Amino acid sequence: MKSSINNHSYPYGLPRNSVFAKNGMVATSQPLASQAGLEILKKGGNAVDAAIATAACLTVVEPTSNGIGGDAFAIVWMKDKIYGINGSGGAPDSISIDLIKKEGYQSMPKYGWYPVTVPGAPKTWAALSEKFGVLSFKEVLSPAISYAQNGFPVSLISSSIWEREFEKMKSLSKREEFSEWFEVFAPKGRAPFPGENWSSSDHAETLNQIANTNGSTFYTGDIAKKISDYSKQTGGLIRYDDLASFDIEWVNPINLDYKGYDIWELPPNSQGIITLQALNILKEFDLAKTDIIDNYHKQIEAIKLAFSDGLEHISDLKDMIFKTEDLLSEEYARNRAMLINNNALTPYPGNPESSGTVYLATADKEGNMVSFIQSNYKSFGSGVVVPGTGVALQNRGMEFSLDKNHVNSLKGKKKPYHTIIPGFLSKDNKPIGPFGVMGGYIQPQGHVQLITNTIDFGLNPQSALDAPRWKWIKGKQIEVENHFPHHIALGLMEKGHEISGQLDPKQFGRGQIIWRDYDTGMLVGGTESRTDGTISAW
Repeated sequence: MKSSINNHSYPYGLPRNSVFAKNGMVATSQPLASQAGLEILKKGGNAVDAAIATAACLTVVEPTSNGIGGDAFAIVWMKDKIYGINGSGGAPDSISIDLIKKEGYQSMPKYGWYPVTVPGAPKTWAALSEKFGVLSFKEVLSPAISYAQNGFPVSLISSSIWEREFEKMKSLSKREEFSEWFEVFAPKGRAPFPGENWSSSDHAETLNQIANTNGSTFYTGDIAKKISDYSKQTGGLIRYDDLASFDIEWVNPINLDYKGYDIWELPPNSQGIITLQALNILKEFDLAKTDIIDNYHKQIEAIKLAFSDGLEHISDLKDMIFKTEDLLSEEYARNRAMLINNNALTPYPGNPESSGTVYLATADKEGNMVSFIQSNYKSFGSGVVVPGTGVALQNRGMEFSLDKNHVNSLKGKKKPYHTIIPGFLSKDNKPIGPFGVMGGYIQPQGHVQLITNTIDFGLNPQSALDAPRWKWIKGKQIEVENHFPHHIALGLMEKGHEISGQLDPKQFGRGQIIWRDYDTGMLVGGTESRTDGTISAW
């Protein structure tokens, strides 16, 4: 595969629908946020400044998917070196399995204080700005502050998700800890209509305080005290000390050589290793020369095997029994690949010793690039909004297991299994670019489909994103999009897969891609057709 976009054998397919640019590019799921990032690039900011601006803006213009009270992860390519940042927080120190079970729960609840973990997004923004940014933190957050204060027209997809979540939240409206959610996100007694202006002065003031204090207000200042006081008042467990003791982690991204390309993900507690495990298994097959039905079959089987491992073994890294190198060893991959035959299997976790949201991508003219993802997890998160802040707190803790013997068992200060994953592609120690697909457990599945579409089948970024997706649910159950080819679905059914259709395109993830041609420096991007995705280019 060649690297020059001036060559007729362009490596990612004919770029009919992709967007080209020379000086900079921002790709994300909301046009206003994308434009905010481009505005920062044009002011002299770099890819990191643009990523922070876009991420902060997304907490305002797409609150149905992320917020200040969520977590964030990023992979940064800066001056020929790759960096990783894990901005996920742990459970409150005082929480325990026994406490949750005494409240009558057999699994972690979705709503309320119990699934709330320490938010990492504000400190992630601040850490990235301090290490890599060239503009002031306040200037980078200014577009988000303006939209929060003055309002913005709600987009179509956000409005539909907002309405869906409002209907779910109505049953909780009489509980004290959820009252503020209705004040902030349904001030008219309903979700905003498409095109209707929505604003939050409290959200604007919180962002302003974060900008003025480099994020410290959220962890050791006024915002931290408000979170702690409201938690005490309404039965929560998170306290000031939980916030004050939190810090982000700079981590080394993990990578896999897939057919001459390096695929980069972040290490656990992120589920990114599932992507690499599946690709490691698929390395054993020549997908480009495989019958199309068998091709899909092998991808599905590889994901099933990798996911069964991930759900069994991924947790806070310090609590994991197996190391990442164990799970990614070539011998283990070969052994797992040998399980794939002509029929759908019921997956189970292996033993290596015996052998999620919003996503955004940015690039600047200097060659720096960022793959960034942040989330409140399930739409608005826990449903708890701290009065006077506009901050909706995440419910990431619902991923914990209440089985004391499980590697991902609930424990104070512990980080849970985390679904959000940024991805990055390089070749010969040169960056090609960031990619990602948001949407809970679809994320590693989406990553695998994007990478095989790109490397094995030569699709351009937009085509790689537009290709019909499948999603493994459990066992042999597979959901496919309504435009998934009928003959392939029938062929997969003949192999024993239990295929069902899913009409909601949002269930198949929302992705973004920016590739750089490293001979010419030209950028080419693709954005998600399943949402309000857009690319702002310069």
